[in-house]
Amino acid sequence: MPSNRPPSRRALLTRGAGLLAATAAPAWLTPALAQTALHPTPGQTEGPFYPVALPADTDFDLLRSGSVVYGKGQPAWVEGVVTDTRGVPVAGAVVEIWQCDQAGHYHHPGDGGKADPAFQGFGQVTVGRDGRYRFRTLKPAPYSGRTPHIHVKVKLDRQELLTTQMYVAGDPGNERDFLWRRLGEQGQAALTRPFVAGTDGLRAEFPIVVMA
Repeated sequence: MPSNRPPSRRALLTRGAGLLAATAAPAWLTPALAQTALHPTPGQTEGPFYPVALPADTDFDLLRSGSVVYGKGQPAWVEGVVTDTRGVPVAGAVVEIWQCDQAGHYHHPGDGGKADPAFQGFGQVTVGRDGRYRFRTLKPAPYSGRTPHIHVKVKLDRQELLTTQMYVAGDPGNERDFLWRRLGEQGQAALTRPFVAGTDGLRAEFPIVVMA
């Protein structure tokens, strides 16, 4: 026979907690909620050597300019995924990189036009739905006054989302570099990446998080 006594306070709390657990966090929300803690990649100065005019060849392979192959330095892959702060890939974003050749020269009139013409020096790729990009380039070389680095820019449509620089983990020049030191511990961790040996040569993974 059913009891006419009202439910106890503990029973009400238990029932309410179960109902809340069943309705407050739908499964489809859980991944999004878990992705709210991503920090944007720190920005840094563009520097004086962004191309005045883009070269004729602007593809992902900076070691080949037209039909000419650049054979100096250490070839490396630089790759990663462009996401927003929720971890969602930013489809259609354009990633640009530019850097000096092995002798420390940029393709820029301000650097005296001394860069090796076989080194493309600049490349750009448009990411797909997965947000992934990949460049074939050099492990960056030092030049006067700076530690080795690669310049990186991310655009979406006509909006510039990020300009920054990527550094080489463990390079002795980092501690002497004024821009690297200015980053602080968290910024240094975000922008300083190891170049590790793989089956197809050196590779550096550089994830990019933007405020899209």
